[in-house]
Amino acid sequence: MPDPDEEAICPLEFRYGRSESRELFSRKARLRRWLTVEAALARALSEERVIPRAAAQAIARAARPGVVSQERVDALERETHHDVMALTRALAEKSGVGAPYVHLGATSNDILDSALGLELREAAALLGADLDRLLAELLEQADRHAGTAMVGRTHGQHAVPLTLGYKFATFAAEFLRHKERLRQMVPRLVVGKMSGAVGTGASFGPLAARIEVRTMRLLGLAADPAPTQIVGRDRLAEFAGWIALVATSSDRLSTEIRNLQRTEIAEVSEPFQEGSQVGSSTMAQKRNPVRSENVSSLARFLRALPGPAYENMVQWHERDLANSANERILYSHGVILLDHILNELTGIVADLRVDPARMEANLARTGGAVMAEQVMLALTERGMPRSEAHEVLRKLTRDLRPEDGDTLLSRARHDPVLRTRFSSEELERLVNPTGYVISAHRKTQSVLRELRRRVKGSSGPA
Repeated sequence: MPDPDEEAICPLEFRYGRSESRELFSRKARLRRWLTVEAALARALSEERVIPRAAAQAIARAARPGVVSQERVDALERETHHDVMALTRALAEKSGVGAPYVHLGATSNDILDSALGLELREAAALLGADLDRLLAELLEQADRHAGTAMVGRTHGQHAVPLTLGYKFATFAAEFLRHKERLRQMVPRLVVGKMSGAVGTGASFGPLAARIEVRTMRLLGLAADPAPTQIVGRDRLAEFAGWIALVATSSDRLSTEIRNLQRTEIAEVSEPFQEGSQVGSSTMAQKRNPVRSENVSSLARFLRALPGPAYENMVQWHERDLANSANERILYSHGVILLDHILNELTGIVADLRVDPARMEANLARTGGAVMAEQVMLALTERGMPRSEAHEVLRKLTRDLRPEDGDTLLSRARHDPVLRTRFSSEELERLVNPTGYVISAHRKTQSVLRELRRRVKGSSGPA
């Protein structure tokens, strides 16, 4: 076993992750959950009169925090090379009259997987609260900027106008879907088992079903109805996939912020501590989007999590141990890093710097070309086939030079097709983005009403 006094090498120990999430996966928390499951089993056995009540009480007292030490469990594991055997021996040493009954009828994964169910319940609550905070900030920005006009972009090119608020509303809708997925997944995820070596309950005899129901009820878990020696790993693979989905949505949002912060665009920027923060060790002028880049970088790692989780679904017969080692890393790292990402992103969104003047300037940068669609549609309303109208606007918007006064409006006023169908005032109205922005504003408000209704319905712990 590694020496706990060695210098930390995993960045989760000193660089990434909040104390709340690290504590959830600490060795102290793991030992507490293991002991909680052993105590619940003992109580269930006593309630079914399999073991004396005094024995169950003695085991429960020994399972309290601080009685069984991590150091003793570690020492026994060095001897036995088996973590659960070390746990049960350490617990028996402190259980007095309960010692003969510790772990009676159970197999290792009855303890490990039930404790994992407790762990994942806490993780789901933590991540659900993270999503709630991020959603609140996204909805706030969507509402605040529902009418803040900006250019929409497709393929990295100017498309048609929209509002910053609508952009935020699309992200809020996406993260709300993740919150709803989490709520739907939790009943499948937060499960345990107390059914013995290959899942049949034979070691508990005719009382097996009653003992399992009692134990799970004490733990607040559902029982996997048909486990092997382990809880079905499809449940955990689904969770790993969900982590990857949320991380990817986070990456999508952080990438949008990074792109909009580019010097050539400069419409938004993430918070920057002007008094002390350094952007570059040599280029003093830099204001790099490092927090958004951090989100994107960690998201790339989290997208790799489903791979081993899917592999872990494949077991030799009723079980092997090929899933065990990587699961000790996979879910702790996944939850801690996703918690880090969501909280980092919440801070970025909450304090995002927005430059409406720059958005207005960029909107005008192509000389009105972004309104070509509206002019084309107006031509079709005046009787021109759409394909012909499209060709008129395609030619009319080539090589505009707005810096020289060469704009879509100036060309339209001199175009023989357009000037015979529209007055100068009508053309000016058609190339004005106000109408498109009003539509974006209205849709943003409509989307926000629906999102807030759904957020209210999904409030509370996951």
